Amino acid sequence: MKKFEFSIVASGLDPEAEDFEQRFYDAGCDDAAIAFQKGHIIVDFTREAKSISEAIVTAVRNVQAAGAHVDRVEPDPLVSLSDIAARSGMTRAAMTQYSKGQRSRGFPAPVARVTSDSPLWDWATVAKWLFQHDKLSRDDAIAAAAVRAANEAIRSRATRLEETLKGSLTAYEKELDRAA
Repeated sequence: MKKFEFSIVASGLDPEAEDFEQRFYDAGCDDAAIAFQKGHIIVDFTREAKSISEAIVTAVRNVQAAGAHVDRVEPDPLVSLSDIAARSGMTRAAMTQYSKGQRSRGFPAPVARVTSDSPLWDWATVAKWLFQHDKLSRDDAIAAAAVRAANEAIRSRATRLEETLKGSLTAYEKELDRAA
């Protein structure tokens, strides 16, 4: 068993209710810290499981069992170069050089721009590229893909999160193995 750290952002419960935190504990979130920030319920997990997908699926079920609506799983899938540096253990300067093609070719293109000077990248795509260039572990790349797949399933209101996540990760792991 491994420990996985992630957060679930949820809504739909009154944080002022007397039983607010107890509901989560009783529903199986005894390995999480519960907070209410900027109008959202934040459930920060450190969950033991066989895999990241099992950890996410069981956590989502537990949050739903508490009566909350799951909005998304974090860490945020959109990342800046500073975020990429922090998650990969590399420097911001190194990430800038990779993004400009000065250290290696083929760094993924940004997927969004907050402003013209602040591009954002898809973390799962960057994690795959970093893994392919021996800059990130396979487990970290898989975790990035798991969060992205879980969020896609949550957005599309997939009824079978476990199967959806398993299928996405199986395909992603095959891509990683081919690239290695």
